[in-house]
Amino acid sequence: MSTILFSEIVFGPIHSRRLGTSLGINLLPYDGKLCSFDCIYCECGLNKDFRTKTKLPERQNVKLALEDKLRKLKSDCVILDVITFAGNGEPTMHPEFEVIIEDTIALRDKFYPTSKISVLSNGMHLNKPSVVNALKKTDNPILKLDSALDETVKLIDRPNSSSYSVARQIELYKQFNGNFILQTMFIKGQFENNKIDNTTEEEVSAWIEVVRRLHPREVMIYTIDRETPVKGLEKASFEELQKISDRVKAMGIETNVAG
Repeated sequence: MSTILFSEIVFGPIHSRRLGTSLGINLLPYDGKLCSFDCIYCECGLNKDFRTKTKLPERQNVKLALEDKLRKLKSDCVILDVITFAGNGEPTMHPEFEVIIEDTIALRDKFYPTSKISVLSNGMHLNKPSVVNALKKTDNPILKLDSALDETVKLIDRPNSSSYSVARQIELYKQFNGNFILQTMFIKGQFENNKIDNTTEEEVSAWIEVVRRLHPREVMIYTIDRETPVKGLEKASFEELQKISDRVKAMGIETNVAG
C-alpha cells in the first residue's frame, strides 16, 4: 500500500493538475491522518492505518512556517499560483482554522499578492459558522461531492457521521450562493463485495441535478492519479469525464477535467 503523508506544516511547491504551482499547508498531525471522511481512494491511506500520536500544529507555528517559506520563495523568484490547504486529512477540523486563514491572507498579500488561496474540503464541517466564514474569505473554497446518492457516498467517501446525507450537504453548500468550486472524483471498481461506479447514467443524472441546483462557479471533474489504499479501483476514462463535463458546460458552468 503506497501512501503520501506530509511531514511538514508547509510543503512544496508542487504542480497540481487543477491549480498550477501550489504551496501546500498541512494543518493536521505530521505522523498520520485525521479526517472526517475515510475515502477509499485517498492518497494518505485509510484512517485506521495511520492513527496520529501528535497534536495539531499551533496557529503561531503555522504562521511562522508559512512566512519563512514565502520569504524564501520570493527571494528565489519562484512563481506561485496558489496556496492550498490540504495535507493529511480535512483542514477545516483545526479549531483555529478561521484565524489561520486570516494570517494566510495577510502573508499572501505581503509576499504574493496575485496568488490565490484554496482549501480542499469535504464540506462536513460547514455547520460551524467560523468554518463557513473562513472559506468565504478564500479565493477557492473547493468542496467535495462524489455522488448525489447517499449509498454511494457511504461506499466511496465513508463519512464518520451516521447523520451524513447528500440533502444536508446541499443545504450547507447553498450558504455560498454558488461562489465555490465543486469537486468530484469519478471511479469504478469493487470494495467489500460492492460494485462501485459513479459514472453510470443513474449516478451522473442525479449528480447533474445537484450541480444544477447549486450552480457553483466551477466544477472540477477528476479521477484516480496515484495508487489507492484499496485495491480493485479503476480510473474513469478521459472520454467519460469529458462527456460529464459537456453536460455541466451546457448549464453555463466552467469545468476543469483532470483524467
